[in-house]
Amino acid sequence: MSNSLTKVLTSKAAFAWLLIFPAALYLSIIVAWPLIETFRLSFTDANIGGESYVGWENYEKLAGSTKFHQTIGRTFYWMFISVSFKLVMGLIGASLLNAHIPGKGIFRVLVMPPWVIPVAIGCIGWLWLYNGQFGVLSGVMQHVGLTDGPYEFLAYKKSAFYSAVVTDIWVGTPMVSIFFLAAMQGVSTDLYEAAYVDGASRWYRFRRITIPQIFPVIVSMALLSAIWTFNSFEIVWILTEGGPRNATTTLIIDTYKTAIASFKFGAGAARAVVIVVLLSIFSIVYMIVLKKLEKRFGAK
Repeated sequence: MSNSLTKVLTSKAAFAWLLIFPAALYLSIIVAWPLIETFRLSFTDANIGGESYVGWENYEKLAGSTKFHQTIGRTFYWMFISVSFKLVMGLIGASLLNAHIPGKGIFRVLVMPPWVIPVAIGCIGWLWLYNGQFGVLSGVMQHVGLTDGPYEFLAYKKSAFYSAVVTDIWVGTPMVSIFFLAAMQGVSTDLYEAAYVDGASRWYRFRRITIPQIFPVIVSMALLSAIWTFNSFEIVWILTEGGPRNATTTLIIDTYKTAIASFKFGAGAARAVVIVVLLSIFSIVYMIVLKKLEKRFGAK
């Protein structure tokens, strides 16, 4: 073996690339190739019988489809409501879990089940709660006089949509709370002690110390949660399968119905590409916001 080849193989750069290669190969096979194939299929009319090239036809249909535009708007509305409540409730939950109270370790464990248990199991529990005949919620509403008879939450457009939102909030809030709790525990106690000595109230300390100190985490969690909520499939599908009358059909549900249920792989691939583009925009915003936060707060 020549000296030049030996130097190349023993260099730090070559060694680093050697370590990265297995992961890069794995990502190429598992992630990159399916993305490329999806992009290719989006320019065809691929179905169970074969495929042929149709150019931009699938995208033109989506651009001119009022129903698809409504689905995009519904998806963003679903994401905005769900993420907003997750952040607010997560912040409140983290503050309570961070309080110096007896048995706080037990409460920190009890907040985890909605996030730890399989989503399908949790959704089945919510299906029982929403059931009009034997569900607890319908029974309570009848008992207090809000309804004259059984109320099927998942049978009406508005109630079905907001019922799915509540379930998604229930699933995602524990994770947000744990992230915020970890950030709060990293705030120096000296800041609180100094503010307390100066006579600052608890609300003032929370608003002027806690929020600014964990703000980068709040922004990061908001963007990540938005991406995860945007791609949420199990909750909506198990509860309503996108119904009633498409009231809970989001982009990911619409893509599944088109590509898998209707065997229109080309049209479904075009929808998947739209989702990738929208999520890429979120990722770009995520990086821009983080860079600005690093400059403002000196984060490392």
